[in-house]
Amino acid sequence: MLTPVLALDPLLLGEVGLSEVLIVLLKVVVAFAVLLVSVLFMVWFERKFISDMQNRIGPNVAGPWGLLQTLADGIKLFFKEDLIPDRADRFVFKLAPFLSLVPAFLIFAVVPIGGDFSGGEGSDGVVTLWGHDTYLQVADMPVGILFFLAMSSIAVYGIMLAGWSSGSKYPLLGSVRASAQMVSYEAALGLSLATVLLKTGSLSSHDIALGQAGGFGFGDLADWNVVATGFVPFVIFLIAGTAELNRPPFDLVEAEQELVGGFHTEYSSLRFSLFFLAEFMNTVTMSAIIVLLFFGGPAGPALVGPAWIWGLIWFTAKLMVFLGVFVWFRASLPRLRYDQLMDLGWKVLIPAALGWFLFVAALDLGANRGWNRWVIVAVAVPAMLVAMAMVVASVSSARHSRLAHEDHEGAF
Repeated sequence: MLTPVLALDPLLLGEVGLSEVLIVLLKVVVAFAVLLVSVLFMVWFERKFISDMQNRIGPNVAGPWGLLQTLADGIKLFFKEDLIPDRADRFVFKLAPFLSLVPAFLIFAVVPIGGDFSGGEGSDGVVTLWGHDTYLQVADMPVGILFFLAMSSIAVYGIMLAGWSSGSKYPLLGSVRASAQMVSYEAALGLSLATVLLKTGSLSSHDIALGQAGGFGFGDLADWNVVATGFVPFVIFLIAGTAELNRPPFDLVEAEQELVGGFHTEYSSLRFSLFFLAEFMNTVTMSAIIVLLFFGGPAGPALVGPAWIWGLIWFTAKLMVFLGVFVWFRASLPRLRYDQLMDLGWKVLIPAALGWFLFVAALDLGANRGWNRWVIVAVAVPAMLVAMAMVVASVSSARHSRLAHEDHEGAF
């Protein structure tokens, strides 16, 4: 009789007793605490980084260097009056913030944040806790990356239900706009992710990190998926992920001059803080996913001391780099118009991600069958250029037709 595999973690292979359950509970608590602390740090870091870029001071009163400012803001929100509109659907109105917050933590649960990924002998990411072998991640499901896509999709429901349940037209417009944006960019996100899965051959987050842990040096950089996939999927994933997070320059959800405050206009007190927390928590988890998929996760050389600690150090360093990139985007890029936002998603990113996926698949197929790689490139590159020209021509033709129609209607 076949037994379904619920997790690939060696801790859960075989009989599961009280000690295994306690270790899992400990990992859940630690992961949740680390994520909350990282969110507090991220809010402070973003405010200080942007203030430095704009020649301002930023938070500097609550605690040393303003480190306690985020905690002070959270306490202030906690004691504010909790308002529920008269026309709101009370149950859904209360449920929506949790539908945005919980998926962010669940995504982080499948990310390996440490372990020995130095590429040396025995570097399989396994650590020993109280005599039990396990991974430094809450869960390693056989379909961990599909779980990430599923959870990122569920977050859409939280935003949509928040706007709908408020009983007001402005939050509803904001939630519809947000849902259309997130669904549109999920397609490009999934296609760029498909290229990574094509190269790694696994849906397990631990296996993806392990596959990028090469020999001596920084995990053998050629093994990192950002190089193995040709850099293009990383760029598409980064852009689509930024839009998925509703962060600038894609923060049309909170276009104040148009929609007052977006889908959370009617929220206050603790429920508003949950949306605020979910936004920054999603930024941390998306950065962790980017590090895992394209930059080896915890992969890196073990210099001095236990190798599993260096995995944690390298993962944290890479994570901080991408948190800085998201803040840099916010401080320097202007907000797009909504039509530009949708055009970029449907007419640029999706065709580019699909075309590059087919190109990488053709190269892998040719390598397996002994075809000449340069012949494949000579055929595929002109084909992609022709397809790109056709897309550009069709978009330009549609735009001219729309302008001509508007001019014709304006004449009458």
